[in-house]
Amino acid sequence: MKIAAIRATPVNIPFTAPYRFSYGSIASLTKTVIELETVDGVIGLGECADGDRSADALAAGARIIGLDVRDIATAERRLVPAMRYTPWGNVTAARRVFGGIEMAMWDARGKAEGVPLHLLLGGAVRTEIPLTEYFSYRFAGPRDPGEASPVEVARYCARMIEDHGSDIFEGKMGTVGLDEELTMLREIRAAIGDRPLRLDANGGWTVPTARDVLRRVEAFDIQWFEEPVETYEEMAELRKNSSISFSAHAIDLPKAAALRCPDTIVTNINEHGGIRRTVDFIRACETFNVGFRFHSGETGIASAAYLHLTAAIEHVSEASQTLFRWYADDVIGGGPFVMKNGVVKVPEGPGLGVTLDPVALKRCHERFLVEGSFPGAKNTAYGDGFRKR
Repeated sequence: MKIAAIRATPVNIPFTAPYRFSYGSIASLTKTVIELETVDGVIGLGECADGDRSADALAAGARIIGLDVRDIATAERRLVPAMRYTPWGNVTAARRVFGGIEMAMWDARGKAEGVPLHLLLGGAVRTEIPLTEYFSYRFAGPRDPGEASPVEVARYCARMIEDHGSDIFEGKMGTVGLDEELTMLREIRAAIGDRPLRLDANGGWTVPTARDVLRRVEAFDIQWFEEPVETYEEMAELRKNSSISFSAHAIDLPKAAALRCPDTIVTNINEHGGIRRTVDFIRACETFNVGFRFHSGETGIASAAYLHLTAAIEHVSEASQTLFRWYADDVIGGGPFVMKNGVVKVPEGPGLGVTLDPVALKRCHERFLVEGSFPGAKNTAYGDGFRKR
């Protein structure tokens, strides 16, 4: 099971309609697909989440040719600096690139041994993975009109219930005026009944603004609020005035445990440097009574990985995020995962349980070459600028 070659391809996964959030808008996700080939011809798949990392992945891959795919510790020592900071390199980038390669190592091992990833991790405690149904204001896409008013967003949510049995809703705030967004929440709550409702402002507000928002959304029975402000300290300040649970993408478990805020950390596999390190982090979260969920926005490759981790680890019990419903393309065979009744079944095949569609990979790569990284909605009055309110 020795590594013979590594290939890396940047791709763009388009949305059916560009969605809006507090940073601006986004029309496609940019990821780097990694193919790790063993001397026996087994292909392991991995993914870097933060744009075009193809050159970095190829350079890193050259340093582990000949290594056994099971020897993750040696691969990590070769590819990730053994310090948190160095002026001679980018530790964060190295960790993220290794995370994509390490994912491919696990996939290759699972395929070689003929067993799914969740079995390599100890076995499944669940096989149906709960996920949230996302909503937002969205600009019109090629074949999707998007949503441009509170009523349209609420009708979208109602349609997701009717068509797909969606049961947990999560959506963006901080994109239009607060009064309009409060109207949106009122319409959504009427449309979804007593189903759980979560919000996400991507850190777009100051503490005074967020304090006012939290007071005004209490009437809508909000289950979680992700990043109403940017920092843990700011969330701890808000905690004095609100009982709504907070979540955040920033990773600082010691601080979360000390401040008792946020309640949950929401992140991906790359940020921790791969599957093994993500498992370690989730175990540590459990020890310190901090929740953990996966966030949205990967191709079907990394999405399959987080489905397997969720299947294997009891602590990842809350519904994670997904944007599957909005994907207009994907690089995996069969296209994007399909959520029904609020869950996606964990893939059953060996390794990650997904295969690469070479035609789709080529199509998504060509789209990246045309669009560039993480393109926003074009020719709109809002553009892609970030404003903190």
